[in-house]
Amino acid sequence: MLTCTWAPTAFEGPKVAQSKLREPRQMPKGPELRDLIQRFSDRIESLGLSHLLIAQRWWGSGLEIEGSTLDCTAMTSLFAAYTKSTNLVTAIHPGFFHPGTLAKWAATIDQISGGRWAINITSGWNLQEFDMYGVSRLEHDERYDRSKEFIEILKTVWSDSPVSYQGKYFEINELQLEPRPTSPLTIFQGGQSEAAIDMAASHSDWMFLNGGSLEKITTLIAKVRKKADCHNRKIRFALYANPLCRRSDAEAWSEIKERINSIDPDLRAKRQLTTSGAQGMWANDDDLSYLDTNEGYSSRLIGSPETIIDRVEEFRVAGVDMLHVTLGDTLFEKAVLPQVIAS
Repeated sequence: MLTCTWAPTAFEGPKVAQSKLREPRQMPKGPELRDLIQRFSDRIESLGLSHLLIAQRWWGSGLEIEGSTLDCTAMTSLFAAYTKSTNLVTAIHPGFFHPGTLAKWAATIDQISGGRWAINITSGWNLQEFDMYGVSRLEHDERYDRSKEFIEILKTVWSDSPVSYQGKYFEINELQLEPRPTSPLTIFQGGQSEAAIDMAASHSDWMFLNGGSLEKITTLIAKVRKKADCHNRKIRFALYANPLCRRSDAEAWSEIKERINSIDPDLRAKRQLTTSGAQGMWANDDDLSYLDTNEGYSSRLIGSPETIIDRVEEFRVAGVDMLHVTLGDTLFEKAVLPQVIAS
């Protein structure tokens, strides 16, 4: 199974659940930042992870969601220089970027990385971010229509030159992309709404899924595959799962229950309000979904190494091709991750 983790671009996690383990992190700068990125790059490559997701939070409070991030494009350039084998996936919000200018940047990253770059199209749900930057937020389904145009332009200029495109949201005229990219373009995307499923079925190669129960993820994968069949396409799936691996199931669940009991009800309500621009994600009252930003604990990789390995296998059988995890759980990295990578 392929494996992915977050790039360290956000330095303040959500505080919906107060944890005695959490310590405030200061955003490093200059040589300190470069040293952090070099050490992190060496670490993920020694662990054997296949992918690194460079996310973008244009603004975050650090309370109900994570804090603001360093810019995803600048950080991708840094990781392209400091990694040798890891595939880099950059989260790009259409509307904040124009597909023509992004294609120019992407073709350069393709050259720098030796073809190890892919894009994660994030249509966006944090409406305050759109407003702060003066970007048209559009209605939910329209944001996915804008993303479809973005993908269509990017795919076309990736393979042809010159290219003209007149759409509802974007326009290019006789665009000649030089230097030319050298590798095929892979499209990841987020979202779990009907509009997101429709876009995946017709435009994307991969879906990043928020965490969820085995039943939920199995149903969602089947639904996407059925729609993709109508377009004669195949979609692959990456599942986010935040592991908590301990010597026994009882020990792990005891720690989880402590965290659930520390959820601040006011911040929980703010999380629900902040994520109201999304559909299909954060749309349940599962306590586990509030313990991190992307519902990772809802995937229930919680327990002993044996329990977690069995659960990962269940997700693999259900159609999950890539496990997207947060690093930092020592026992998981030692006893489980090598087994996942080898499976």
